[in-house]
Amino acid sequence: MTLHQGLAFGLIATTIAAFVWGRWRYDLIALGALAAGMAMGLIPVKAAFDGFANDIVIIIASALVLSAAVARSGVVDLLMAPLLPKLKDERTQVPVLAGTTAVLSMATKNVGALALMMPSALQIARRTGVPPGRILMPMAFGSLVGGLAVLVGTSPNIIVSEVRQEALGQPFRMFDFFPVGGILTVIAITYLTFAYRLLPKERQAAIDVDAALAANAYVTEVEVPEGWTFQTGSVAALKKAGEGAVSLVAILRGRERMEAPHANLKLHPGDVLLLEGEQQALNQLIVTAKLKLRDADRPLVMNEPTEEVRVVEAVIGGESDLIGKSARSVTLSDTHGVNLLGVSRSGHRMAGRLATIRLKAGDIIVLQGAEQSLPGALQALGLLPLAEREVRLGGVRHAILPVAILVVAMALVATGVIPVAAGFFGAAVLVVATGALRMREAYAALEAPVLVLVAALIPVSDTIEKTGGADLISAWLSGAFHGLPPIATLTAMMAVAMAATPFLNNAATVLIAAPIGMGLAQRLGLSPDPFLMAVAVGAGCDFLTPVGHQCNTLVLGPGGYRFGDYARLGAPLSALILLIAPWLIAWVWPFAR
Repeated sequence: MTLHQGLAFGLIATTIAAFVWGRWRYDLIALGALAAGMAMGLIPVKAAFDGFANDIVIIIASALVLSAAVARSGVVDLLMAPLLPKLKDERTQVPVLAGTTAVLSMATKNVGALALMMPSALQIARRTGVPPGRILMPMAFGSLVGGLAVLVGTSPNIIVSEVRQEALGQPFRMFDFFPVGGILTVIAITYLTFAYRLLPKERQAAIDVDAALAANAYVTEVEVPEGWTFQTGSVAALKKAGEGAVSLVAILRGRERMEAPHANLKLHPGDVLLLEGEQQALNQLIVTAKLKLRDADRPLVMNEPTEEVRVVEAVIGGESDLIGKSARSVTLSDTHGVNLLGVSRSGHRMAGRLATIRLKAGDIIVLQGAEQSLPGALQALGLLPLAEREVRLGGVRHAILPVAILVVAMALVATGVIPVAAGFFGAAVLVVATGALRMREAYAALEAPVLVLVAALIPVSDTIEKTGGADLISAWLSGAFHGLPPIATLTAMMAVAMAATPFLNNAATVLIAAPIGMGLAQRLGLSPDPFLMAVAVGAGCDFLTPVGHQCNTLVLGPGGYRFGDYARLGAPLSALILLIAPWLIAWVWPFAR
């Protein structure tokens, strides 16, 4: 071993130890490793930041933006609507929700697919009385295995494809992963359909700030538009669409006010409806029933043509000028350039018009305004903005456009017309340029820690290969596996990746293990493809801890899980995949060159 090889191994070992220790953030550790690599002369300064321009980072970032655009479109809600009434218990909820999440992971990045499905899953669990912990972890695991089936479904596939491009001059194509990943997905969903019973029944979910705020019941006004033809057009049809989560407080028809209207009453164009419910349920009903949100279309004064319209929540402070006054008397729109979209008052039902409700200290209100004028209006009115989060009440959705853009991009990439990075980057730009996603939402969709982690680790992991360390390890491993059947070597390589990914992060695992797998295959005189596939599958199957993958972390609080719960459901699944996947890979990707 040379000095530079020793330094490279030391740098990787220290980085891994820091990841396992967990004292610092993953992205900070990766940046520190990059700086240390430059200081030791292992990474040339001119090449140190090449990772930030690497195709891997561009593809992951673009996939996140596209996932956010699909989520914003509401197409998932529309597709799930016919199934929701049939999901009455956990026996039907687990296979349908986990399977749907897995399928969505094949169209978008797995963490994006899980984020798309979680709100619906939590709503179903709340409505049917099923503990969220019984369905959320199977959904997280479903998103992980579903992501294995396509190139952009998970980071390991993207990184492995890039490693193959650099080594062999040809990357994996979009659906090269599908024969193995698709079969593993079916096996995993079948397992989860029955094995979810291993999870504890009663766990109290942790409630974060967003969830607490989302639980506020708002009163808002909507108008039945001209030419409205929603189902039968009756009160009963509207209540059914609200799935019991939205109450119709009153109907205002001209000067007539109808409280607790009869179910058979027909709604007419021009009727003003007072609706009460949680923000997500209100938004879903407004969009599904194609109702018109009152006051949301009032013109807003924009200081710049590039300004965006924002919707925020704020609390009326004790010294606010709004206390004891109504939105009409304060002339919010004319004087302050904002529109009042909703009001929430804990413990009280407000049946009056939004414009005439006498506001009190502690009321939570939803305001719409131009992004530059909103801060000034909040300050002038004595309002305290709540934690920043996306608030939607009846906003315009592009239901088909982002899906169409994503399908076209995947088709062009799959047929080799354009490279993966160019295809998905172009699609991400299009969804923003066409208004399917606002620029602010696109920035919010980018997971900066993940992107920085990958970009910083690319040059660090390259030190193993460039110093000859990968060849050295490959020589050791080939000696250890000499005389063993290739399938045993492949299984061992997958087991190493599967064991490392809960502690390293799957991207870091692939960046380190993929070059070693390539070198091992070459020394054994075998095709490198099955070994790269084994690394991708092993790194993508993180079912043992809540910290190795964002999908597992995402359900930790809402599901009320403990650290050991993941291994309870995930260890048998890991063993099942380790038993089946190597044979599948060897069947699809033969060992012979």
